[in-house]
Amino acid sequence: MVMRVLTPILAEPVAELPVAGAYAFEAKWDGFRCLLHRADDGMIRLQSRRGASLTTAFSDLAEAAERDFPEEILLDGEVVIWHDGRLDFGRLQRRLNRKAATVRREIAQSPAHYVAFDLLRRAGEDLVGLSYERRRKHLEVLFAEWSLAPPWTLCPMTRDRQEAMRWMRQWAAAGIEGVVVKNLRQPYKPGVRGWSKVRTRHTTEAIIGAVTGTVDRPGSVLLARLDERQRMRFVGRSTPLTDELSRSVKAQVSPAAADPSLAVACLFRWLGLTGNAAGHAGRSGTGGGGQRGHGR
Repeated sequence: MVMRVLTPILAEPVAELPVAGAYAFEAKWDGFRCLLHRADDGMIRLQSRRGASLTTAFSDLAEAAERDFPEEILLDGEVVIWHDGRLDFGRLQRRLNRKAATVRREIAQSPAHYVAFDLLRRAGEDLVGLSYERRRKHLEVLFAEWSLAPPWTLCPMTRDRQEAMRWMRQWAAAGIEGVVVKNLRQPYKPGVRGWSKVRTRHTTEAIIGAVTGTVDRPGSVLLARLDERQRMRFVGRSTPLTDELSRSVKAQVSPAAADPSLAVACLFRWLGLTGNAAGHAGRSGTGGGGQRGHGR
């Protein structure tokens, strides 16, 4: 049968959690957004945010759905892989556009899990028009009735803003990117930015030791810190700079002297890269993880 393709609801980035109103707060996962449909004839389809099939890449979840879901169901959630004590987005990517034998090896090494945060259809009943609060209740009942266990996970939810803020502080190290905010009374709105999301962010001091591109038009910055012996050590590279950020960086850095310091030279040798040396102490804000085109 031809399975229905639904565009998932999206989330608008905001700076802070709301302080008033009727809202639910859910953990935001570092994974692939995925609609999981078990049709009434038993056919399983895993669909990405943009409508592509993820069924082959995550055949372990498709097989688990065949085993565990006795009737038609349409879930919205996130596919994640847990590895070495945290979520591992890279291992998700290793499954895409691969041969079946490669996918089987990845499954054996790193099985996937599905974190469900919405129930859109069950046994012929369309739930999209219901409020979030009612859909969440249906989802909780489903997990209890079917005794769902790993690889299925019910997304944590709280109505307590302080609890959500605690999640952002304590769960970031495990790969939780932040919090998604949902109006309790809102129906599911396919393709609309009807939710909001607040990313966990950390601010730290670092030295811009070099830039990619040119000093006149930096493409990204290579960051360093001084160790206990006052030697510059590479600590990370920024994401590609927007035009506005590139102009801002240009105004704050200058080319190194013709005879760069040994510290900067060591930085390049340590990286094994070439670039344009610059020296500037700056502040870098980094998020808990990116959506990479797959998340909410």
